[in-house]
Amino acid sequence: MSKPTTIHDIARMANVSSATVSRVLSNSSYPVSQGLKEKIQRIAKESNYVPNMLGKQLKTNISTTIGVVIPSIVNPFYASVVFGVEEVARYNNYTVIACSSLQDAALEDEYIRMIMEKQVKGLIISSITTDKSQLKSLMKLGVSVIAIDQKVEEEGIVQIEFDYRKGGYLATRHLLANGHSRIGYVTSRMDRPSRKSICQGYMDAMSEADLPTMIVESSADDPSNALSEFDAGKRLTDELLSSESRPTAIFACNDMMAFGVINELSLREIHVPQDMSVMGFDGIEMGQMIHPPLTTIKQPDYEMGRMACKMLFDMMKGEDNPLFNVTLQPKLIERKSVRHIGQEQ
Repeated sequence: MSKPTTIHDIARMANVSSATVSRVLSNSSYPVSQGLKEKIQRIAKESNYVPNMLGKQLKTNISTTIGVVIPSIVNPFYASVVFGVEEVARYNNYTVIACSSLQDAALEDEYIRMIMEKQVKGLIISSITTDKSQLKSLMKLGVSVIAIDQKVEEEGIVQIEFDYRKGGYLATRHLLANGHSRIGYVTSRMDRPSRKSICQGYMDAMSEADLPTMIVESSADDPSNALSEFDAGKRLTDELLSSESRPTAIFACNDMMAFGVINELSLREIHVPQDMSVMGFDGIEMGQMIHPPLTTIKQPDYEMGRMACKMLFDMMKGEDNPLFNVTLQPKLIERKSVRHIGQEQ
């Protein structure tokens, strides 16, 4: 484990006093020559110096903060994950710093950097970036890391996954079992493993049934907009309905998108499920509140948050890191948005 660089280390390398280094790095108004200032800043950057914002905690080796980084807090799935994390953290008298990366890799790195500065002991992250250098730096400082939801192929990171491919497969098989052969699939931009895996499950089930796929993909996401997925569901439904072979069922990659599908169908006076069936994915609680209630694939979001936090505390207590990853399983939730159509197609 690498020892964090201190201002005293930088002072020795720059051949100046620790007080001078502190003044430069804290942007003090105390007069320091421009040349010396740039020298100190260059050494700090090259040494990967992280400001100790919680020095008192570090000195006593006591930290009661963990970090959580998720792609979007407006997504009810991730909100439920964070709720599960917070419940376990509060029980252990810890506080949680929750950050939403807005599906932006640069912002994710910025938040990881901030968590390093805060000297937190543990991090739970649903990472969307392909560059894991910041995570590696964090782990070298002794921070325990649990990856959830999105796969992270890095040694030393414990992973809590969800079998997205199996979920997509179960959803499609349910529609097939209800007599549907023209099944459209609407998805957010497939720029992360979870979305690709759901689609793969859909394609596998359609291939087994020797049926053609009908896939429409959103071109962009706006994670700061709570209605982004809903609006995408409406747009993609319009695309599907404009195709030569109109589907009898639509499978959406998440429940919020499925709500948009149902809304667009309703505006066109296409009744669900009498005229068209709709399948969601996530199992968020709002699915029970719409009309008709949404048939969906349940992800154990709250349970994922609780499990991740419990495992993180075990790691922070010095217990041996698990030698395995956890893969949570999907569950079909049957409600009223899918009907059996027999030979009516």
